[in-house]
Amino acid sequence: MLDLVSDLHSYPDFVPNCSDMEVSAKEGVPVESCEARMHVSFGPINQSYTSKVIIDHNEMSVRATSNDNPFDYLDSKWVFTPIGNGCVIRFEIDFSFSNRLIASMAEPAFVNIQGEILDAFIAEAKRRYS
Repeated sequence: MLDLVSDLHSYPDFVPNCSDMEVSAKEGVPVESCEARMHVSFGPINQSYTSKVIIDHNEMSVRATSNDNPFDYLDSKWVFTPIGNGCVIRFEIDFSFSNRLIASMAEPAFVNIQGEILDAFIAEAKRRYS
């Protein structure tokens, strides 16, 4: 799962509302950190933002932070705890939108989509690894 979440280039293929992803690291080359610009759509709103992504193989985690518009801040973290042949996944996200209009339209959708994002990663893991 760490490899899947670290595969930023593939996000447009399965992550809800992600239409494009620009990554500073070369595809297929393992990295510990990079910048990634995600293009997202929430209804009529299309936005893109850049995050600093840190992949910690020892901690088994991926963290993305941003203070790029449309966010005042965004802090997300995936942590994977191996158990048997699988793992427990913890996904935490904290954010605030910088624009009140965008916040009023996108926040409810953004909160609801967190479960969809996790489900999309689980479905992609089943597709890739089953």
